[in-house]
Amino acid sequence: MAVVNAGIDEKLCDYLSRSLKDTLYYQLLGLELVRLGPGLSEFEVVTAEKHCNPLGLVHGGLIISLADAVMGNAVRSLGITGVTVDLSASVITSVPLGSKLRGTGKVVRAGKNMIFAEAEIWCDDRIVSDARGTLFNRGPINYK
Repeated sequence: MAVVNAGIDEKLCDYLSRSLKDTLYYQLLGLELVRLGPGLSEFEVVTAEKHCNPLGLVHGGLIISLADAVMGNAVRSLGITGVTVDLSASVITSVPLGSKLRGTGKVVRAGKNMIFAEAEIWCDDRIVSDARGTLFNRGPINYK
């Protein structure tokens, strides 16, 4: 799947697309980058049995990991290396096995040291989770 560049530096978009494809944790979960824009990111994942908890429901950890990924990469779309220091999420409803989750993240405010972001996770036309995160600014991404 080709990543939609919604307005960031082409070299940064290419760098992020390549590095995210090589991220083993994202591979393990099946997260796929869909779109990047200035302070925005969007990922998708199709839920599978490997994502289920002992009750046979999609594990909340997948939903929270998706929220963290979209917020972190919204920060990276600004050319900033950020690490999550705080994440708060509400999981609103369960997710059926075999469904596609779509997560969108956006930067709310980027300060000198701390960056604030939000995420929404959707399944079809239902919101599944909303999250807020604080990320520490570790400096610029060296991608050129």
